[in-house]
Amino acid sequence: MADLRGGIDLGGTKIQAAIVDRRGDVSGEARQPTPTSGGPEDVAAAMATALREAATAAGVEPAELAGIGVGSPGDANEQTGVVSSARNLPGWEGSFPLAEVLAKDLGTEVKVGNDVQVATEAEFHLGAGQEFGSLIGVFWGTGVGGGLVLDGKPWLGRGAAGEIGHVVVKRGGAKCPCGRKGCLEAYAGRSAMEAEARRLHEEGHKTDLFHLMEKHGKPRLTSGIWERALDHGDHLAEKLIERAIEALGTGIASAVNLLDPEAVILGGGLGVRFGDRLMDPLLAEMHKHLFLDEKPPAVRVASLGDLGGAVGASLLISR
Repeated sequence: MADLRGGIDLGGTKIQAAIVDRRGDVSGEARQPTPTSGGPEDVAAAMATALREAATAAGVEPAELAGIGVGSPGDANEQTGVVSSARNLPGWEGSFPLAEVLAKDLGTEVKVGNDVQVATEAEFHLGAGQEFGSLIGVFWGTGVGGGLVLDGKPWLGRGAAGEIGHVVVKRGGAKCPCGRKGCLEAYAGRSAMEAEARRLHEEGHKTDLFHLMEKHGKPRLTSGIWERALDHGDHLAEKLIERAIEALGTGIASAVNLLDPEAVILGGGLGVRFGDRLMDPLLAEMHKHLFLDEKPPAVRVASLGDLGGAVGASLLISR
């Protein structure tokens, strides 16, 4: 089965696995919820379960695959396979040899890369970014991550390039999950948005967000819950989404001013769900801060959907 490789997209709320051929076609997929407690070992076990289920759906054994690529949050070292400081995951403050553990469990080579970078490369090669030579991927979900393709090649810097979620959009501003203040992610990351919604709700602000979360059996304020709240005209949800869009527009414009890419690809759970709906206010916020406002980059919503991260991770095996 040398033509088939596995891809695992490790997210803050879900683990998506896929079996992918060289053309990017998916022959099997599976999803597991990301553990909310425990530590890296528990997350790795859930990842292995998802991959096995995807392999079963594709009619192959994991050990028959050419390899498995993993897109992970945090500092994912492609050379060593170690993932460090994945703070959106339970108990993952330090370093964990993710590739080594999964390879031993699944019986084939495993490579790791940054989750947003591999998803960006998938959109560049197979999705909404195919017509462009340079782009920034902005993935708006549990956090806000970024990926870069410059002059047709991935740009990793010294290993942490593309961290657009930690562009400062307000000096001394809201506290970010990273521990610093004023980051884009502090205003637009879903975890930070939920924390702010809880704070305001406890202060007496009315909202149906948490009622909807309980009604639909969700442990978190998912992108679907935010959408339902907006559809119901929830004032607090509208206020926090507007705050997120303002921060996203500011942060994206700053990155565009620095790199001048041809395009911005907007992905992630919130980005895909709201990209078309909120494109006009996002562009308006961007244009306020663009140095060359008469020559803005194209902005596209990621087209590969939920499987984009897993398909992108599988491309690691081609390197």
